[in-house]
Amino acid sequence: MPAGFTPSPLFGTNTADGFPQLDKVPNNLSRTGLLIPAWQTGIIPASSGGPQGEFRFLCRASHLAYDDPVVFPGEVGRSHLHMFFGNTLTSALSTYETLRTTGLSTCNNALNRSAYWVPALMNGRGQVVMPEYISIYYKRTPATSPSCAQDICVGLPRGLRYVFGRTMSGLQTAPSEGGVYFNCDGPGAVPGWYANLAEAARNCPTGAKIGAIVDAPDCWNGRDLDSPDHRSHMARTYADGFGISRCPTTHPYRLPHFTLAAWYVTDDTLDRTGNTSPTAQTWYFSSDRMAGMPAMTSGLTFHADWYGAWDDDTLDAWMANCINKMLNCSGGDLGDGTQMSLSNEWNTIPTRLVTAPVDPKGT
Repeated sequence: MPAGFTPSPLFGTNTADGFPQLDKVPNNLSRTGLLIPAWQTGIIPASSGGPQGEFRFLCRASHLAYDDPVVFPGEVGRSHLHMFFGNTLTSALSTYETLRTTGLSTCNNALNRSAYWVPALMNGRGQVVMPEYISIYYKRTPATSPSCAQDICVGLPRGLRYVFGRTMSGLQTAPSEGGVYFNCDGPGAVPGWYANLAEAARNCPTGAKIGAIVDAPDCWNGRDLDSPDHRSHMARTYADGFGISRCPTTHPYRLPHFTLAAWYVTDDTLDRTGNTSPTAQTWYFSSDRMAGMPAMTSGLTFHADWYGAWDDDTLDAWMANCINKMLNCSGGDLGDGTQMSLSNEWNTIPTRLVTAPVDPKGT
């Protein structure tokens, strides 16, 4: 560990791997059927072409709840409405141990019991617009890269969790808050980097998919698995004077970071006039319009939460192969001839619109 760094007893004291994290939780899964020959043949993926190794997979939506186990742990119903994916039993009561030992997963299978969630997307008519799919794209330079010669490149610490993206004020004022943008894809779409839903909607005809994309931070302070604001223990890389990507000295551990993109099929309830009024009858995220807070232009508060709970051996595999061998891994391919199989959640077409659950806060 870097000189002067003291592990936080509040957030993790196991330093067997050189940094604080939670103890291993015994695996209660049989890996039979969860790992299959990659693309049916056991083929090893091609090189990513540099400079980063890549590991990608898709997720389905799991469930909706007014819970947030990072911001409001143990407080059921306290949060705005979230759409969860990954671990199918994520709730306000979730801990690293419960995530590791219970639930299935909508991200390939239960070898990834990590919990991911974003504000629910509402259509302004009492319904939640469910995503067609969510893509997750982990990447990092390999351990042999110049960047990793300067920073301390490690895997994901057990029990790490954080919030990233925009704040409830609609601002991106700190590097750790990550980049958020909106895009459109499909017939008639005009792809782009749009600042909010209204801008993207003008270029996204009915039937095309609108995407909400957010980048996670990639540098960790090496002390805490969480922080009071759920953000400040993480930071983002910057380019030094030689053009090499570096972590700040306050956050010297470089992690595989990920981009999260939720894609929603559009319909005629999406206003396409470019109206940015926070009261427009159109799509908005639940965090854009919360009781007791000023309403925001649709999309200005989009953010995501992540609570890691990977199977240790699976995490080690994609780190060793996809990341450190700089491979182009997709579809849950671990880069060693095996691939995470798809769970039953992928056998049915997801429901696109569902009635919003009753808010237990009565708002």
